[in-house]
Amino acid sequence: METIYLCIIIFLFVLAVFDLIVGVSNDAVNFLNSAVGARAASFKTILFIAGIGIFIGASLSNGMMDIARHGIYQPEHFYFAEIMCILLAVMLTDVVLLDVFNSMGMPTSTTVSLVFELLGGTFALSLIKVHNSDTLGLGDLINTDKALSVIMAIFVSVAIAFFFGMLVQWTARVVFTFNYKKKMKYNIALFGGIAATSIIYFMLIKGLKDSSFMTPDNKHWIQENTWMLITVFFVSFTILMQVLHWLKVNVFKVVVLMGTFALALAFAGNDLVNFIGVPLAGFSSFMDYTANGAGNANGFLMTSLLGPAKTPWYFLIGAGAIMVYALCTSKKAHAVIKTSVDLSRQDEGEETFGSTPIARTVVRISMTLANSICRIMPENTKQWFNSRFRKDEAIIADGAAFDLVRASVNLVLAGLLIALGTSLKLPLSTTYVTFMVAMGTSLADRAWGRDSAVYRITGVLSVIGGWFITAGAAFTICFFVALVLHYGGNISIIALIALAVFILIRSQVMYKKRKAKTQGNETLKQLMQTTNSEEALQLMRKHTREELSRILEYAETNFELTVTSFLHENLRGLRRAMGSTKFEKQLIKQMKRTGTVAMCRLDNNTVLEKGLYYYQGNDFASELVYSIARLCEPCLEHIDNNFNPLDAIQKGEFCDVSEDITYLIQQCRKKLESNEYANMEEEIRRANDLNGQLSLLKRKELQRIQSQSGSIRVSMVYLTMVQEAQNVVTYTINLMKVSRKFQMENEMP
Repeated sequence: METIYLCIIIFLFVLAVFDLIVGVSNDAVNFLNSAVGARAASFKTILFIAGIGIFIGASLSNGMMDIARHGIYQPEHFYFAEIMCILLAVMLTDVVLLDVFNSMGMPTSTTVSLVFELLGGTFALSLIKVHNSDTLGLGDLINTDKALSVIMAIFVSVAIAFFFGMLVQWTARVVFTFNYKKKMKYNIALFGGIAATSIIYFMLIKGLKDSSFMTPDNKHWIQENTWMLITVFFVSFTILMQVLHWLKVNVFKVVVLMGTFALALAFAGNDLVNFIGVPLAGFSSFMDYTANGAGNANGFLMTSLLGPAKTPWYFLIGAGAIMVYALCTSKKAHAVIKTSVDLSRQDEGEETFGSTPIARTVVRISMTLANSICRIMPENTKQWFNSRFRKDEAIIADGAAFDLVRASVNLVLAGLLIALGTSLKLPLSTTYVTFMVAMGTSLADRAWGRDSAVYRITGVLSVIGGWFITAGAAFTICFFVALVLHYGGNISIIALIALAVFILIRSQVMYKKRKAKTQGNETLKQLMQTTNSEEALQLMRKHTREELSRILEYAETNFELTVTSFLHENLRGLRRAMGSTKFEKQLIKQMKRTGTVAMCRLDNNTVLEKGLYYYQGNDFASELVYSIARLCEPCLEHIDNNFNPLDAIQKGEFCDVSEDITYLIQQCRKKLESNEYANMEEEIRRANDLNGQLSLLKRKELQRIQSQSGSIRVSMVYLTMVQEAQNVVTYTINLMKVSRKFQMENEMP
């Protein structure tokens, strides 16, 4: 049996490596968001500074979270075999769950996932033990207070971080305005002193509170002399920042990079290194069992886990090295950072999220409240406040999402709130605090305009919802995994390990496929960054070809799928086509929105010459999608209600012409992809012939209705199909005509 448990321990450490990697991918947003969003330095420089912070934080930390030893379960009542079952279930669930969120580009709380996995696994084993025991109750086996305190901290930290982020950023903007360089002469030293002192205080309280060199005497001395230390740091940093300002050094950049280092250090020292807590708890349990267990895994109680953990230095160094490697190489970390940066972006652009009824209601209520306040506020006061928020004066680096003032507030305030939570012994999550502070500051900066607020709010609600889904999913999945491991024995262990490996591999494959699909966005990114009108036109043409080719590919696939599924009464195929159509409608809206923003990169003459063709192309593409939707909807309803199918004559007529329509769309797509319009006249002739055939089918069906030779309901759906097929042909060929005019240097007739 010892060999089996040794293999489990080895596998736990292998999973810990993956857990550290996916944990960095998720939590990198905490300390990189502000520096990356404001372009405080090059991306490599920011990674280098954060990497140093991570490595130092991991190396100095005690590297062990006692919650993995006795925070959730009471180990004195659990046998060695049961503890190993819980810990293996936790690691299997944690790695897969975090990888799923990272693949989606959604930040979530690693602390919450770990706590609720431990709670779910412990609850499963506790139910079994309570059922088999007359003396033990759930209260004897589970420490519920810890889980409840985490849940309360979620609600409190989300609300407080958002409110104070909004309040402090609004104050900072009133003081500095968007043209902050004009207001730095007298304010920057004070601001820099406060910010740097806050960061140092945060590092001492949160970042290094559990470091190996932080003895009880050191902690006591810091606690007794806190105000003296704060005063000394404040005076020193205020003087230093003023000197740096005189030397033409951008103090805001210094503050942002200091804050990035401090958050990375605290993150590694207190959050992520905790992921090695679970395998180390298993390792400690295994060593105790081999020394004292006498080979009785189901009879040896794990009282030894009640003691504090002492982590060997080489585990800490190794964990720090893995985290730094993951930070520098993880593409998923960059995706999670992009989500947070996009939601706090100052200007408009491509929105990642859509619109929801809740978001629209929130925007409507907020606008009503704002209008009410504006009506009672004196006109002079309104004008003064508006003068402090002139976004056209904003000093934002090329490619940055917001300015250095907001980045500084993000980091300083997040650090202070986390330090405050630590001093009050509240289990705050760095993810919750940093994300919600960033959202609050972006709202205060008026980054959520009427044209983007509903999308930003939807994004925030999606991320917050993801946090709560994490807790529920972690508890539920780990609960069932623990049950399977307990009752299934060695076979279930092997099977679940194989399943976890399969899910991770599949997640990587799916992520790469999604990345390949979004490569087209690279053209749009280049387009948004260029300042040359001629280059912008070429990029616009390339982007348009990519988007319209994708729409024609959708039209080809879903037209054929809809017709074939209807003729063969395939309900599943029609539902799949309808779902694809609903998704395509959202993409069409996004394409129109981003295209309109991109048109601003062209000069006036180009817009006047080519702009009309671009907008006409978008309109025809939209109508093409909606025609297929109008074709699919009655077909789906007809089959779903089990109405009579088309008769053999109708099937034969429409089947022949539908194949020709699919071929037309295919040929048009190939021409558009290759940007070759030499034989367009042939496609125009083919489209005219198809429209003639469809008109003939319509007349034949009207004659059949007149003679009352068939079902009226079947005739109605058949006429709809013919009409929408005619629309598909018309919009496809019109799309190609205007695309040719937009793509060609010299207009074609």
